[in-house]
Amino acid sequence: MNPTILAIESSCDETSAAIIKNGKVLNNIIATQSVHEKYGGVVPELASRAHQQNIVPVIAEALETAGVDKKELDAIAFTRGPGLLGALLVGTSFAKSMALSLNIPLIEVNHMQAHILAHFIDDPKPSFPFLCLTVSGGHTQLVVVKSALEMEVIGETQDDAVGEAFDKSAKLLDLPYPGGPLIDKYAAMGNPDAYDFPNTEMPGLNYSFSGIKTAFLYFLRDNKKKNLNFIEENLYDICASLQKALIRMLMQKLKRASNETGIREIAIAGGVSANSGLRTELDNLAKDKGWNVYVPDFQYCTDNAGMIAIAAHFKYLNKQFSELDISPMARMKI
Repeated sequence: MNPTILAIESSCDETSAAIIKNGKVLNNIIATQSVHEKYGGVVPELASRAHQQNIVPVIAEALETAGVDKKELDAIAFTRGPGLLGALLVGTSFAKSMALSLNIPLIEVNHMQAHILAHFIDDPKPSFPFLCLTVSGGHTQLVVVKSALEMEVIGETQDDAVGEAFDKSAKLLDLPYPGGPLIDKYAAMGNPDAYDFPNTEMPGLNYSFSGIKTAFLYFLRDNKKKNLNFIEENLYDICASLQKALIRMLMQKLKRASNETGIREIAIAGGVSANSGLRTELDNLAKDKGWNVYVPDFQYCTDNAGMIAIAAHFKYLNKQFSELDISPMARMKI
């Protein structure tokens, strides 16, 4: 089977569509939403409205630039969850309507599985089984990937995800949203050893990032009492030290997971995998531990339909189709 599939992603604040044909992703059209910047975070109702505005032109562009007529499609894929319920509902409803009108199969995709399978869009591709550290705005997970459709979560955050820790800390620094990429940018110009932030210890392979966020809040409060210009005068060093602490926490559990499973095929996925400091530390560990490391192309790290498309391709080959009465899920386990 060499299916041609239209994939739709609408889990948060990007409306995206992609066409995959014979297992090759032909394009990856993304419409971002700038409306949230003035609020310092994603506003769910505004995200839903923006998806409604963007979904038709985004899908039309995906079909046009791929040179594919809608009558050539073999299936419609969509993100079922996890994500913002209102945002998911827009993509789910559109996918169901289009599949019904064309009388072709409907394929639901788990957003977090898709992040992991983004590694199979381009070469080099990891070999099974591999260990994936998935780091995004809402999730931090360690996953053993046994096959394209068989995955096991062996560790995850018990509260805030690392992406939330980056963005919430950036907000405390009065940086504009999204602040995570700005912390990464400023960290490159600072001294990572200027300040020390504590680790949060959790049982097994689980994570917790709420503690370091609280410690960071008190750190800024106490230093601003001594110097009102503390943040402005030390911004680069603050960002570098904070980023070092967050990456250290991620890598400690990743090293432990590799030792416990014996897996040396290591991948990272999700929006935070675009962080340059994380990529550098992973490369250093790869040399030290003898790991084979895989990171998706930048455009496939953040939320996008290309990853939904490759996940749908594997599901199509296994004839894993959905019924038209399916509903989106704000929370959805791998």
